Amino acid sequence: MDATQIFENAKVVLPGAIIDGWIAVAGDRILEVGEGRPPERGRDCGGDLLLPGLVDLHTDHLENHLQPRPKVQWPPVAAVVAYDAQIAASGITTVFDSVRVGSDLAHHSVAAQLQAILAAIEAGRSQDLLRAEHCLHVRCEICADDVVEQTEWLLHRYQAKLISLMDHTPGARQFTNLSAWKTYYGGKSGLPDSELERFVRRSRAQFESNYRRHRLALVALAKAHGVVTASHDDATLAHVEESIADGAAIAEFPTTVEAAGACHRAGVAVLMGAPNVVRGGSHSGNVAAEVLAQQGVLDILSSDYVPASLLMAAFALARRIDGLGLPAALRTVTLSPARAAGLTDRGQIAAGLRADLARVRVVRDLPVVREVYCGGRRVI
Repeated sequence: MDATQIFENAKVVLPGAIIDGWIAVAGDRILEVGEGRPPERGRDCGGDLLLPGLVDLHTDHLENHLQPRPKVQWPPVAAVVAYDAQIAASGITTVFDSVRVGSDLAHHSVAAQLQAILAAIEAGRSQDLLRAEHCLHVRCEICADDVVEQTEWLLHRYQAKLISLMDHTPGARQFTNLSAWKTYYGGKSGLPDSELERFVRRSRAQFESNYRRHRLALVALAKAHGVVTASHDDATLAHVEESIADGAAIAEFPTTVEAAGACHRAGVAVLMGAPNVVRGGSHSGNVAAEVLAQQGVLDILSSDYVPASLLMAAFALARRIDGLGLPAALRTVTLSPARAAGLTDRGQIAAGLRADLARVRVVRDLPVVREVYCGGRRVI
């Protein structure tokens, strides 16, 4: 990589405007941004958009690479490398790998799988196999019997950037409708109705036994380790008040307009899934992200389970929401998530910040990623 790189003839996306101009990069940092022609010739971007690398705070997509088919386990390092390539090709330069902590649907421990995933990510990083920068997002299933023990183990061995506090008790939060829950989890697990009914009873008993004390313990662990905390699936004002009391900086996937509005007004950044925008609504019947954007209470988008959805959703919001504009829509996938996660060195194109860049061409409303640079190094 040359010590200095210049990108010219680009539509440079700044936080509040798009300019026809250029960017100079020195090493892994942006050196200068200007309008018109640069002082010397550089890489011709052909009039394409040049925007900050995307910041994705929540994606479960690694799971699809680790288990591409039911009962098929893929070699972990190979899965991480393939997942990372798809992340980078989607314009994402900072990704928060979401790993679940706490027993699974059938109350089986996930400790062995968790250790294998974390070791594979670390192996990819240490051997310079990864294109994007990977951060750790710990998704804590609050009511699981072993969640506090596993979280404490993880935080003592790995540097986590984000902890989300999840409660997937059937009949609450994401799935207040039990029929919707059975459709989703029955399809995901393959369990018959009789087994799902037993699971409901066990889960509700665990909620009564574990929820309050586990939540207090997990919040204490997050604070002790300096990790940003996120709530998950807030549905009521009581949920929001609990999240605020816990010091949550991010509200992941609030399920109602009421909860989202209360979080946003309290300064808790509202995060919704980009597939929700692309599909035109929630797959579980909860509030549509576009509705929250229309009301001005949507702050962040995450790719959730489709990496390419992040860029698609931002462009879709710019088209659909009157008066929003592309710079503001793109802030939901760049500057806003970076700030919410405490990453002050990225998320916008400005001198002195990381040279995380994505060159994008729009073809019939579809944003197509053509080049990606992470820390000044071309990775796509």
